[in-house]
Amino acid sequence: MSRFEVLAHGALATEIVAGPGLTRQPVLPDRPGRHQVVVFTQPGTPRLIADGVAARLGVEHTVIELPDRDVAKRWGLVAELYESLAQRGMGRHDTIIGIGGGALTDVAGFVASTWLRGIEAVYVPTTVLGAIDAAIGGKTGINLAGKNLVGTFTHPGRVVVDTDILDALPVGLKREGWAEAIKAGFIADPELVALFEQFPENPPMVEVVDRAIAVKVDVVNRDFREAGQRMILNFGHTIGHGVEIAEGLSHGEAVAIGMVAAAELSTRKYGFDYPMSDVLGSMGLPVFSTADRNRVEELIWLDKKRDAKGLKMVLLDAVGSPRIDYVTQDEVAGGLAAIGLG
Repeated sequence: MSRFEVLAHGALATEIVAGPGLTRQPVLPDRPGRHQVVVFTQPGTPRLIADGVAARLGVEHTVIELPDRDVAKRWGLVAELYESLAQRGMGRHDTIIGIGGGALTDVAGFVASTWLRGIEAVYVPTTVLGAIDAAIGGKTGINLAGKNLVGTFTHPGRVVVDTDILDALPVGLKREGWAEAIKAGFIADPELVALFEQFPENPPMVEVVDRAIAVKVDVVNRDFREAGQRMILNFGHTIGHGVEIAEGLSHGEAVAIGMVAAAELSTRKYGFDYPMSDVLGSMGLPVFSTADRNRVEELIWLDKKRDAKGLKMVLLDAVGSPRIDYVTQDEVAGGLAAIGLG
């Protein structure tokens, strides 16, 4: 088992544990005064895992099943969850556990961080994408006109990553997570990129998860509130988010396409030299978009990283060497052309 620590003001804020079989052990941290637990989960495998976890809680609990993926990240559903917590008398010493993919832990964290101005959250991610990205770092969010326009920065108390669950996922779900994992390599760990180059279709799960978590924890510990350095985690996301919404792709697929576009901008601005499309394509990830270009552009310019000076994007000088820079509309157009939206 591997253990990682996310810190706040020098003290432990989130304990992350990763390894095989961890959901067959108690997942809650010891804490006095906890009266009840509400478990948020999703249909299918996450629900089966949630039922097993709930049976070992040793405290009064309720399991609430939410819709799959971003359908759960709606304000209307969040309001219904608040009403449900009120009916159950959830207090400040109680806990919400989120068991599912990244969208589920986003919602669980948002509800926990805003209910009674904040109660404890514990995440048990059941996808590679959730385990190495969404569940780590304290970002929560729900969607309005754009993705994650309403959210909080709040640390969960604990994140439990059971690699047995991740190993058992269908190839397509693993592949979504590989996009975020290789992104971690591009911004901070060239050896992780090399691992995907060597094993593009079936990289070793435990090593990939450990290395990707280590990258994210290191970045978050240096910049929790995304004041500067944490923005490097958004490599591939600025254009990727636009493609994700406009084309209806999964997050991992959209990030892969976004990385191709960002690599093209990096080549034009800094001479970045890397066969991004070839490597991502060998992993079975998409590298072109069929979305409406105008809609994608509209969504890109709604991005949270836009300020009075323009739009910031994460680009690369080289593998493992990110840069945060402003980009023009013409430069964005060049990136869109590289993904088939010329």
